[in-house]
Amino acid sequence: MIEGMLEGIRVIDFTNYLPGPFASQRLAELGAEIIKIESVQGDPARHTGLKRDGTGIVYLANNRGKKSISVDLKKEGSLEVILGLIDSADVVMESYRPGVMEKLGLDYESVKKRNEKVVYCSITGYGDKGEWSSLGSHDLNYMALSGVLAQLKDKTGRPIHPSITIADYFGSFAACERILAALLSKIRTGKGSYHCISITDVMATMMGNHLAIYEETGEPYGISQLNGEILCYGIYETMDGRFITLAALEEKFWINFCKAIDRPDWKNAQFSCQKESNPVFREMNQLFLSKSFHEWIEFGRQVDCCLSPVLEVGELENFPYFRDKGMVHRTEEGHLEVSMHDASVKGTGKSPSLGEHNSLLDSQVRQ
Repeated sequence: MIEGMLEGIRVIDFTNYLPGPFASQRLAELGAEIIKIESVQGDPARHTGLKRDGTGIVYLANNRGKKSISVDLKKEGSLEVILGLIDSADVVMESYRPGVMEKLGLDYESVKKRNEKVVYCSITGYGDKGEWSSLGSHDLNYMALSGVLAQLKDKTGRPIHPSITIADYFGSFAACERILAALLSKIRTGKGSYHCISITDVMATMMGNHLAIYEETGEPYGISQLNGEILCYGIYETMDGRFITLAALEEKFWINFCKAIDRPDWKNAQFSCQKESNPVFREMNQLFLSKSFHEWIEFGRQVDCCLSPVLEVGELENFPYFRDKGMVHRTEEGHLEVSMHDASVKGTGKSPSLGEHNSLLDSQVRQ
């Protein structure tokens, strides 16, 4: 079973807000035990933004299946109790600014003295070295500095403000990747290791194609076939004001499309430009405007031409693709959630209340 792949792995999680909690939730869905260490006030995500029953929605969405311990790390005796938990841990995760964990006595070097096999992962905005490392930062900063935000512009050239924190999620994926690789290395070598994830660096690694193309041609927007320049790869509006994506890059898919719409004369226009001066582009726009959103969805199901709808968030639950997999589902309380796996893994339970598992501290003290 997918959810048991990390069974027996204990993760002590000091992360807050989104990147770290999303990463540890993914590990929880694979079977790891996640013990979330929170201040007496709790993860700030508990108290910010839209709330459900008094708890922040962002917290509830990213902390399912974890255990919560609430502790004042500055209180005498608390440090030793937490270090006792870390003694039996496989992984420690944290997302404070560089230097904070050292002041608390919970940095890698301090932890390593007690548990030399621990895998320790710090999730940061700008790494742990250099003048940027001490600066406050959030998703929009990482998107901007990495060059990724400049790839998302409107027709006037102004960067578009994303409505999803893309960098936070990519940082989470990178943290999971590094932790899993480090666990595998520990199995092979018997040694633990330290890893610092810079979310900005993660985003910058996505710019490899763009940098290579810019160096050769001066073109700043990457692969021209993929950036909205050609006819067969674009976003088209439907009769009812919705949008459909066509990505028929391979000749066979484009030919399938042309045959299905009875326009074999468009065969050689596949890579022509998306400009009003192109008569086939004008006709393509009119074609998509001639049918409704749902008619084009059915067309894409019947014709193998790389055509799919631009879904709104409220449509994911009942759209056949996700419905059949059970990825987007409702909890026993009737709330929507999404798991990274199919119907065999429907979440990992509720998000814990603050300090719900403080009994673990009591048992640690008794030891």
